[in-house]
This record gives sequence, structure tokens and C-alpha cells, in this order.
Amino acid sequence: MSESTRPLLIVNPNAGGGKARRLFPEIRPVVERALGEVDVAFTDQSGHAIELARDAAAAGRTLLVAVGGDGTLNEVVNGVMTAHPSARPAIGFIGQGTGGDFRKTLGIEHRLDRYVEAIASGRTRPTDVGWVHYRDRSGEKAHRYFVNILSAGMGGLVDRYVADASRSFGPTLAYFGASLRALGAIERGRLRLRIKNEGQEREERLGTYMIAICNGRYFGSGMNVAPMAEIDDGRLEVVSIGGEGKLAFALTARSIYSGAHLGKRGTVHLPCQRISIELENARDAGESFLIDCDGEPIGGLPIEIEVMPRAVSLRA
Repeated sequence: MSESTRPLLIVNPNAGGGKARRLFPEIRPVVERALGEVDVAFTDQSGHAIELARDAAAAGRTLLVAVGGDGTLNEVVNGVMTAHPSARPAIGFIGQGTGGDFRKTLGIEHRLDRYVEAIASGRTRPTDVGWVHYRDRSGEKAHRYFVNILSAGMGGLVDRYVADASRSFGPTLAYFGASLRALGAIERGRLRLRIKNEGQEREERLGTYMIAICNGRYFGSGMNVAPMAEIDDGRLEVVSIGGEGKLAFALTARSIYSGAHLGKRGTVHLPCQRISIELENARDAGESFLIDCDGEPIGGLPIEIEVMPRAVSLRA
């Protein structure tokens, strides 16, 4: 088997608080029994999986497998997206991260044999990708792709705190503690939205504590923020949660796990193919109204987002 035809496993050893490193000696033989001989590349810093996936696509690899969390999958997608559409390898996923949200949208049970079964099946699922232009932490213009959810406000602040905290107590406690801290720090944002959907353009203004632009359905370790989202329908679902104050927001946020927040006062749902978002009260809310991309904190507003229909193929 030539190198280009061997699957490449891109492994984030730090995913899940180091779980991926500990379990990989058990993961590899299971994968090789199903796929045959594989090559392995370990990441050693944030962003490294982008480089590995980019180089693998350029070398003609046909299958890359992200082993880690949603952030690892995001980086692999970003690397693959640098290739010409006709030369993009298929992407498999073995979830070993903290939140594990995207695999819920894919409908894959969190078991190694189920991940491997999906990859080995050879069936691919064309998947939309979001493309966001934003300001990074230093204020410079940047862009990034996402396959699951980009959020601003409470979601971004929570993920910043999760990224900074110890994950030794598991994802549920990590997100719970970060959510309490973020609730105390968050300021209500006044947002100006320009939305394009099915050829129609309009402008909206929203007061909100959190806005999520969704290709997938789940974020925050199981919150079903966009039950209507489909990853191959060529559109994104925008969900904003306002509330008249922090207590009202907190009560609404509790219902996100079941999807019942969509019927609550202050919740707004808007589909789009393109959206731009500006924070009109940046002086008051700029420090707390951060953005995260597939669970990773990346910067702040303003942002511009568009969907790229069926841009990658997932083995799922």
C-alpha cells in the first residue's frame, strides 16, 4: 500500500485532558484491523493539525482521521479546505475530547467500534462548512472554517474559561463551573445583524447574551441549541437567547439541553446563507462577548460568516 492510499490518523494527545494519549495504544490496533495499515501523526501545539492535514491533502492522501475532540476535527477540516475541492480527502473522526458534541449530530454512539465502523464503511456524507472572518485576540483580521457551531457571548466566554481550566473532573463539571463563572462576567450585547437567506437580505437588531450560528445541533457538552440544523442543507441556523436579565437568561439556558429554549421568550431563530454581526456596545460588552469556533476560543466581533455547501466529505 502506497503512502497516499494509507489512512493518516491525526492525533491530539492532549484531547480530553490527556485521554487520547493514554488510550491511543488501544485505539490503533482496532483501527488497523478495520482499515489495514495506517500512518500516525501527533500534534504538538494548537494549530498543528491544520498543517498536518494541509500537507496530507497536498500529498494526495485520500482519508484523514481526526483523533481528538471537536477542536481537532475543526483543525483537520481547516487543513483539508486549503486543497482544491476535487482533491480534498475524506475525513473520519474518533472522538476523544471534552465536549463530544459534533458526533451527536452525526448520530454516532460514543464507542470506538462505532467510530471505526463508520470510517470503514466507505460511506461518505457531504457536509457543509461555515467560513468566518473575525478579529483574533490581538485584533488582527483572520478567517477560519467550522463544521459544527460558532457562538458569541456566553458560549464563547464559557469555552474561554473551559480552555483555561483543568479538565480533570470531566466535561460536565468543567462546563458547569465555566458557565457559572461566565454568567457572572457576561454583559448583554446589542447586536446588529445583516442576514442573507434564499436571495433575500435584511437587517436585524438584537439584545442578547448569546448567539450561535449553527451547522450542527449541539454544543457546550450536549446542549441541543439548534434541533432543526442539518449539516448538508446549504444553510446555517442562527439562534439567539436574550432574556430580560441574567436570571431569565439562566432559566432559558437550562432548557437548551432538551431544545425547549426555542419556545421561550427572548429566543430568536433565523436561517441564513450569510450573516454579519457587529457589537454596538463594544465598550461595555466587548471583553465578555467573545467568539468560539467548534468549541475553541478564537477572538471577538465583528464577524462575517457564509456557508460553503457540501465542501467536505465525512465518513459518517
